[in-house]
Amino acid sequence: MAINFFYEETQFKLPERQKRKTWLREIAKVESFKISELNYIFCSDEYLYQINVDYLNHDTLTDIITFDNSEKEKELAGDIFISIDRVNENAEKHKIDQSTELSRVISHGLFHLLGYKDKSKDEAIAIRAKEEFAIELFSKT
Repeated sequence: MAINFFYEETQFKLPERQKRKTWLREIAKVESFKISELNYIFCSDEYLYQINVDYLNHDTLTDIITFDNSEKEKELAGDIFISIDRVNENAEKHKIDQSTELSRVISHGLFHLLGYKDKSKDEAIAIRAKEEFAIELFSKT
């Protein structure tokens, strides 16, 4: 049940690491899953852009890319790359604090591993509701 936090091309260091780990496990538990191994890699726009180009053939900036490495049903494993530059810009754009936006993006990656999509309008609405639930849960953890 390892949850790891790594950093590439950023000075950012995740605050409240242990609280985040407890929170992520609780989200998975609510969804009847357990975490096998999650790797969160916090990085720069440039770093994530290059992953987007190299692995997904997308020539755009993004805030998050999730790679699902799960091999067993109901067990989560994956690598979740998060651009801290995008998190900061989105927080400013939506006039929310960085911690709240960070919780949204961190949980968003987990929800993708849990099977939630966001391509259609209905899917996007559903995953946003899950993010709001997760943000509220974090404030109570």
